[in-house]
Amino acid sequence: GHRQEVLAVSWSPRHEYVLATGSADGRVKLWDVRRASGCLSTLDQYNGEKSKASSEAANTAHNGRVNGLCYTNDGLHLLTIGTDDRMRLWNSSTGENTLVNYGKVCNESRKGLKFAISCGCNPEFAFVPYGSTIAVYTVFTGELITMLRGHYSTVNCCVFQPHFQELYSGSKDCNILAWIPAPREPVPDDISEKSLPQQHVNPAYEDAWSSSDDEG
Repeated sequence: GHRQEVLAVSWSPRHEYVLATGSADGRVKLWDVRRASGCLSTLDQYNGEKSKASSEAANTAHNGRVNGLCYTNDGLHLLTIGTDDRMRLWNSSTGENTLVNYGKVCNESRKGLKFAISCGCNPEFAFVPYGSTIAVYTVFTGELITMLRGHYSTVNCCVFQPHFQELYSGSKDCNILAWIPAPREPVPDDISEKSLPQQHVNPAYEDAWSSSDDEG
């Protein structure tokens, strides 16, 4: 179904027979694996508006290689990333590009890029390898929340563990890092930070999410 190598695949959490594939040909296709001619749709970044003017631009999800894709936990949306430094959020039922703007998402990987979406968070977050860091975006607004720093070389993959709300990342530095959100207790205004008891957190995880733990 693709004209070039397939770099990413993902099963739909909503329909066990639906498979999404991303390719170096810039296309993302949805398949019904129960049927031999199973292509359900090919996602179009222009939502059909440019297909009449240019046949070449029709039905491409990215203007580059599509090397990463991931469904939201409910299966209603699909997030894709390409070497055009763009990330796009799609309605998995209609195939529509939701046009959420994530800004420039630097992606120089020639291979598949394994990123992750949170489960059980409000709002939901996307964890995207970004050089030697991990960019954390809100899925539905496109806001860049923070950059997770801890690796010494290019991050290749991320996976989210929903039961413990933990993120794991693997890098070319041969390390696997675990990231956990630090619990926060409500602090009365009349209590200074110095008088607060120190949280017993593994030192490796102290700066897991962001530097915003020092605020307020």
